[in-house]
Amino acid sequence: KWPLLFSLFFSGIEELCSKREELNRLIQQEEAEKSRLQHDIRVLTEKLSRVNESLARRLAARADFDRTIAETEAAYMKILESSQTLLSVLKKETGNLTKATEPRSNKDH
Repeated sequence: KWPLLFSLFFSGIEELCSKREELNRLIQQEEAEKSRLQHDIRVLTEKLSRVNESLARRLAARADFDRTIAETEAAYMKILESSQTLLSVLKKETGNLTKATEPRSNKDH
C-alpha cells in the first residue's frame, strides 16, 4: 500500500513539475516578447519624435513660403494698378500735349 501511495505521490509531483516547467517556458517566451516590444516601442517613439520635429519645421517653412507668395502677389497687384494708373495719366497727358501742339485752324483767328 505504501509503495503504491509513494508512486502516485511522486508521479503527481513529476506531473506538477512538468507543468510548471512548461509554464515557466511560456513565461520566458512572453517576457522575451515583452522586451522586444518595449524596445520596438522605444525605437518607434524616438522615430515619431524625429518625424514630428521635421514635420513642424517643414510646416513652418511652408507657412513662410505661403506668406511670402501672398505678400509678393499683393505687391505685384499694387505695381500693376500703379502701372495702369500711370499709363492712363500718360495717355491723357499725351492727348493734352498733342492738342496743345496742333496748329490752330483759320477759324480760331
